[in-house]
Amino acid sequence: MLTLTHVSKNYGHFTALSDISLSMENGLYGLLSPNGAGKTTLIKMITTLLTLTEGEILYNGEEIWKMGARYRDLIGYLPQQFGYYRNNTPVQYLMYLGALKGMRKQELSCRIDELLALVGLEAAAHKKMKQFSGGMLQRVGIAQAMLNDPKILVLDEPTAGLDPKERVRFRNIISALSRDRIVILSTHIVSDIESIANEVIMIKDKKLYCMDTVPNICKMLENKIFEMEVAEQNYHAFEQSHMVLSARQEKGCMAVRYYDETGFGESGAVRCSPNLEDVFLVVYQEEQISTKADLAWKKIGQGGIR
Repeated sequence: MLTLTHVSKNYGHFTALSDISLSMENGLYGLLSPNGAGKTTLIKMITTLLTLTEGEILYNGEEIWKMGARYRDLIGYLPQQFGYYRNNTPVQYLMYLGALKGMRKQELSCRIDELLALVGLEAAAHKKMKQFSGGMLQRVGIAQAMLNDPKILVLDEPTAGLDPKERVRFRNIISALSRDRIVILSTHIVSDIESIANEVIMIKDKKLYCMDTVPNICKMLENKIFEMEVAEQNYHAFEQSHMVLSARQEKGCMAVRYYDETGFGESGAVRCSPNLEDVFLVVYQEEQISTKADLAWKKIGQGGIR
């Protein structure tokens, strides 16, 4: 079990995260919030790349900083961008990383074969990675994160830039890996986690907003999501007075999905079931990250605030 208790991170007078407390067991946890909300900061503290300002992080009751290398041996990490040698093949790259981890050559060779089969890259095992698509590179990234068969697998914005087919493949792989380990998938893309996450963690205003299953989170907007048709000439006025979640042109009018806090809706509107994207749009409708502050803190060492 991974437990965070009253975890905070400050950079001088700037608060990146405040008083985060949560617990995770085996399963897939979606860390969902807009860019700039502190997802990467939280991940870097969990992976010991950043120290805490306050609080503690425990793995099976033991403080991770006191565990040192023992804890890092349990971690698999895929950052937003990982370094690799373009002229390496996946086998060469993984052999190199395995050697750095102190893995024995024979054990490592078998492990690499298993992982490349897992991520569907057997046919490309000896091709240079400079020829790979973004999706293929991300699959190599999963393989390197899984080399040590980690108990905690952390993935930071892993599907950014992938096409829909690769994203589906990626989600299927990650879902399978979460059966016997803790998988933390950080993203601002709702569809990446809506169908596969055991629980979703949402951060707002630098604090934990909620941690629950997707159905339970969606209940927050129960009876407050509506759909209706709006004449095109009236759409602008409707948009000014309602929170529109989506709209599409349809036979000379606009088919609109919108949020109504009162729960009554307009005449002719049909009440519909909320989804996770609805929750994301409603919860973060007023979330504003100062661009000036964001740019300033990104210049700090340790990768800045993302």
